Amino acid sequence: MGLNLATMVHESARSHGDHPALLHDGGRMTYRELDDLSDRVAAGLAAAGVGRGDRVAVQLPTIPEFVVAYLGILKNGSVAVPLNFLLKAGELEYHLADSGASALITWSGVADEAGQGAAAAGVDRVYVVGSGAAVGRSFGELLAAPAPEPGPLVHTDPGETAVIIYTSGTTGRPKGAELTHFQLYMNAYTPTRIFGLVPDDVALICLPLFHVFGLETGINCCLRFAATMSLQPRFDPVRTFEVIQRDRVTIFEGVPTMYADLLHHPDADKFDLGSLRAGISGGASMPSEILDGFERKFGIVILEGYGMTETASTITSNLSAEDRKIYSAGKPIYGVDVAVWDDQYGPLPPGAEHVGEIVVRGFNTMRGYHNRPQATAEAFRDGWFLTGDLGYLDQDGFLFIVDRKKDLINRGGEKVYPKEVEDVLYSHPAVAAAAVLGVPHERLGEEVKAYLALKAGVLATEEELIAFARARMAPYKYPRFIELRASLPKLATGKIDKKALKAETQSGD
Repeated sequence: MGLNLATMVHESARSHGDHPALLHDGGRMTYRELDDLSDRVAAGLAAAGVGRGDRVAVQLPTIPEFVVAYLGILKNGSVAVPLNFLLKAGELEYHLADSGASALITWSGVADEAGQGAAAAGVDRVYVVGSGAAVGRSFGELLAAPAPEPGPLVHTDPGETAVIIYTSGTTGRPKGAELTHFQLYMNAYTPTRIFGLVPDDVALICLPLFHVFGLETGINCCLRFAATMSLQPRFDPVRTFEVIQRDRVTIFEGVPTMYADLLHHPDADKFDLGSLRAGISGGASMPSEILDGFERKFGIVILEGYGMTETASTITSNLSAEDRKIYSAGKPIYGVDVAVWDDQYGPLPPGAEHVGEIVVRGFNTMRGYHNRPQATAEAFRDGWFLTGDLGYLDQDGFLFIVDRKKDLINRGGEKVYPKEVEDVLYSHPAVAAAAVLGVPHERLGEEVKAYLALKAGVLATEEELIAFARARMAPYKYPRFIELRASLPKLATGKIDKKALKAETQSGD
């Protein structure tokens, strides 16, 4: 039995052909138009000699052409490899060579770097979206030939790899997680239980589509239920308010730092945001102060979830305003088991006092890391995927994330979870963003340090903030050092880039 993930757009075009699939600054695209254009990309790739199972890299911002290219690749039976469009030539060369890509679809704004990376990796099929690029061919060439009737949908096996998404590479070089058509289709079905997605919904997607959150919870979920995607290429608070008002957005999807930026922005009250009915948060645990403040201010429910690249996005989620436990990551989605293990791989009982590594098994766990059998074997134990995250399950089965295993601070033998310290600091009225790290200490091994950005127009001293945390935490937990900054570095996903801060600490800057 065949199951091509791109069947979703064909079915939605058949049932809701004139319904807007995409809204963007340049206008709108219906489901019928999206189906037709992606058919043409599939036909163009086939004519260029790209076949079933061949990898095609997509290096584009959050623009309509990403969605068109992604679906065309899948329809051709090829494997989509979404990549950060800000990669430099050497980084792109690595990803193209590691994935074995036979073609690259890139953006004119980065065409020079992309051309150098593709040439070094031996990729000679380069298609460029936008004008003015001196390298490659125009993306329009893939759209030039009419698609055959019926459309060129290759019937792939459900267990075949549909997408290879690269991990962030926090340990070693990035690894490509292979996700199948079946996994991504099933994980796109969960919105019916999570936030009741329907065709009348408009989901604002300002997440990068090369990240599993944006690709799965953004594109695939909307395609599955013929909902409308409002695309915003780059997150900016004011622009986000404008788009919500313009497109009557009903669902906002973002990471906690985005919610914080919207909550604290002084112009929030100038816009009509009454169309919003739900917020979806992932990528990191949301500080309680941000969640509570956002729900009070904007009058919507934020449903937190937990997922990873290696699990086709969602692992757990809060399901609704009625079926949720605030500050938790929710319960496992259908078909997924979650447990918490100790250091000897033994299961831990429920309760906040039993923190251990979160492990997962189910339909959603990746086939493996592309061309890395040893790394794949190390990531699994007895059929369970080892997430590297620390947390606990409560008596009702709700999962609470404590921190990343690798981020745990060992202060003279005492365990300090950075997230716990960050949550306390976020409760200070002056703090807009917080990141806590362990820094080298001659006697203790590691000491606790916080990097903070303050809200606009609000002042606080480092001494005041240390005293604030000290009054609210055990003596070994509070930060001895605080560094105030105008802003904190962020990843393309919008999350705070702790890796960059840690690199500064290690270099002595």
